[in-house]
Amino acid sequence: MKHDENGLDMELADSLTDNLLEITQELGNSSDIAIREIQIDLGDHRSIEGAIVYMAGISNLYSMIDTLLACCKNGAQQHLNPEELLGYLENVVVSSGTVEHIDTLDDLFESLLSGESILLLDGCKRALAIGTKELIGRQVEEPNVQSVVRGPREGFTEVLQWNTAMLRRKIKDRNLWMETMSIGRVTKTEVVVAYVKNIVSEEVLEEVKTRLSLIDIDAILESNYIEELIEDKQNTPFSTVFNTERPDVIAAGLLEGRVAILVDGTPFALLVPALFTQFFQSSEDYYQPANFSSLIRLLRVLSFGLALLTPSFYIAVTTFHQEMLPTTLLYNLASQREGVPFPAFVEAIMMEITFEILREASVRMPRTVGQSISIVGTLVIGQAAVEAGLVSAAMVIVVSITAMSNFVLPAFNLGITIRIIRFLLMILAATFGLFGIFVGIIALVVHLCGISSFGVPYMSPFAPFHLSDQKDTLVRFTFPNMITRPKVFRQKNLVRQKRR
Repeated sequence: MKHDENGLDMELADSLTDNLLEITQELGNSSDIAIREIQIDLGDHRSIEGAIVYMAGISNLYSMIDTLLACCKNGAQQHLNPEELLGYLENVVVSSGTVEHIDTLDDLFESLLSGESILLLDGCKRALAIGTKELIGRQVEEPNVQSVVRGPREGFTEVLQWNTAMLRRKIKDRNLWMETMSIGRVTKTEVVVAYVKNIVSEEVLEEVKTRLSLIDIDAILESNYIEELIEDKQNTPFSTVFNTERPDVIAAGLLEGRVAILVDGTPFALLVPALFTQFFQSSEDYYQPANFSSLIRLLRVLSFGLALLTPSFYIAVTTFHQEMLPTTLLYNLASQREGVPFPAFVEAIMMEITFEILREASVRMPRTVGQSISIVGTLVIGQAAVEAGLVSAAMVIVVSITAMSNFVLPAFNLGITIRIIRFLLMILAATFGLFGIFVGIIALVVHLCGISSFGVPYMSPFAPFHLSDQKDTLVRFTFPNMITRPKVFRQKNLVRQKRR
């Protein structure tokens, strides 16, 4: 972008021809630039030349045509100079969308490339940015990743304005504040920070704003860019920023005192601070009876343990601790492994890698064949490997249980973390047996207790322990018993509802 000799943004020229030439040159005569030159009749055989500039495809063509016709119509005030005429058009003629004054080329290009139409007049060093942005995107659909049996079926889309509107529908309160900022030197991506003013902790909010303001990068194409740039730098595989594509999850988080970050161009919004227990919770837990939701949460915790420890425990027992197995089971496993040429660790690594390949293949394949490839490939390869004597039938069962347990978890990124740690525990089990597994678990717990998310301990409310916050962790109490919000976020207002 051009600047003057003092490094300041260049102002618009008073010549329409010079301004149009500058626009076309700066944008490289791109084919999607549309320029419509107009004559505005002032009466008494007088007129002023003008032009409306917009970007084809991202500006609302019909709104632009209405503005164009309104500017060209007869009846403009007589004896107006260009500056007065611009004010008259702003206040009287242009009635569609928002209107903003533009004085510099930087502001002009930012508005133009955002989908707004620019009205220029000859002899005027200012312009009008008319709100004709075309909101083009995928319609509101059911979330693909975080689906529920009972609950809202709407999910965020790639259009930021629609996402903020869905939040407004759920929280109709004047204390829901949304602040918009532009991040990315090249992409200039709009990012919205949403919070409930009378609930959120000012310390957490200021920390979020500070980290966002320190981002200096050329492009923000998805919310993961923001996530990696603002998360606590603690060298951990665990995510300290929660992401979701469900508006009801974001609304519930805001009402607990958290801060939401919405990024234009992606359906995944961010929620901070994030706690470890949050990754075991689903929005459906609050749409089902409390006893059923508590049972499902405990099942998720059990699945977490199975997905993390099942292969390593099998390796340790069959390699170092055969005396722990009942005699009949030991004979069966020994007979299955009689013709297997590899140790249990190599078996497990082979099957885990094979399953990871099948999982990735099913994701990348076209949807019409992806699911069938995953199911048929798993059955065929597993059965063929057992018949060929490469692996034992018990190992196929172990890997299958591990995979199914991984899919029970509602947070996809937690499943990725488990897959990483699982291989480390398998190495410890193959080297030191159960002793290695116990050391790995202790190290994992110590690591989790040392993590924080925007100043909030990651393992809260277990470490540090908060008795009053245990009502919505591993189990969920009924709503009449959840009087206060979780205290770990240091909110201004802790009272969620009045006592009966």
